[in-house]
Amino acid sequence: METVGIIVGGGPAPGINGTISAATIEAINQGKKVVGIKGGFKPLFDEDLNCAMPLTVDDVSRIHTKGGSILRTSREHAERVKERFPVLMKTLKALNIKYLITIGGDGTLFMANWIEREARGEISVVHVPKTIDNDIPLPGGAPTFGYETARHWGVEIVKNIMEDARVTARWYFLTIMGRYTGHLALGVGKAAGATLTIIPEEFKEEKISFRKVADILTGAVIKRLSMGRDHGVAILAEGLSEKFDPEELSEYEQLEKDETGRVRLSEIQLGRIMKNFVKKSLEEMGIKITIVDKNIGYELRSADPIPYDIEYTRNLGYGAVRYLLRGGTGAMITFEEGHLRPIPFVELIDYKTGKVKIRKVDVTSENYEVGRKYMIRLEKEDFEGERLKALASVVKMSEDQFKERFYYVTS
Repeated sequence: METVGIIVGGGPAPGINGTISAATIEAINQGKKVVGIKGGFKPLFDEDLNCAMPLTVDDVSRIHTKGGSILRTSREHAERVKERFPVLMKTLKALNIKYLITIGGDGTLFMANWIEREARGEISVVHVPKTIDNDIPLPGGAPTFGYETARHWGVEIVKNIMEDARVTARWYFLTIMGRYTGHLALGVGKAAGATLTIIPEEFKEEKISFRKVADILTGAVIKRLSMGRDHGVAILAEGLSEKFDPEELSEYEQLEKDETGRVRLSEIQLGRIMKNFVKKSLEEMGIKITIVDKNIGYELRSADPIPYDIEYTRNLGYGAVRYLLRGGTGAMITFEEGHLRPIPFVELIDYKTGKVKIRKVDVTSENYEVGRKYMIRLEKEDFEGERLKALASVVKMSEDQFKERFYYVTS
């Protein structure tokens, strides 16, 4: 019997088990043997043949509603990937894998492309896009699986925190996962009705200063006070840390790196850094408020998927097997307008950099425009007439002084 292998890479995301379940059932129904590679790519680099776990219909028939991953997942150091890649290929062939389904984000997609290229027809490869970051460029703006569930539970958490902010008359600065992009932060902030959300895509400059982000937050606090509101919730996309100068950032945080050598943005206490900046600025203006910082992300990654992601991943798992058994290879499976469609790897890789293309939030879109319209933050129209007068009075500045201090944050 020909063998279908399933492997999960990168961070957890709701819906992994649904993909594994649907792919396993369809492959077995088509007369194939299925093995799951337990522990991600890591054991393959160690030539560990015991990592292959046989999967049956009974093993997977009820896992599609559960979070996490029955195959677990992992990341690996970039240098070790380069050094041990021939061992990985040798291990896959020793396991007699004819068809390989990879489930993951941009890093796993990169690995899938590399395996398919080196296999030279011996192993057919298809990738299933998984990440709560929602940063893989799928057609029609379709989300990556896991994003909708992460957003759903993120909104529930933020709703509770918003009520706590109101009851206790305080501000919360919440940092939300998303690596380089602001999709999850914006999606949560917009749906929950947070006071404001700040994402990296809104800054055209390559690098931004702590002061600018802190002044956007300070301005939002002042604007709320001018409206008679003494509380609020600000959401910060963790990708903002990527736009700070590393030297400046290292003055406030000990930067940790993950297995791939990338800085662990989720470990950076961005909210705490901003809290200290904002409190200092406000105290200099005679305003004292309580600010609480919190990171949100790990709570979302292994949550039980909502029905959207359950249905979505069953489509993708089925589609991945169908594509492979029809002779396909070297593509990512997507679901658009009721139809499964493969996108060749060549369309997803930026061959100038060798990396997977990243989908960023389009700040010129109506989706972002609507989110921005309902935020409470300083905008250009606030620096005119009665609005400017009200803002300046809160901090006991002249209108010219306030404009000189804060107008730049609107650019």
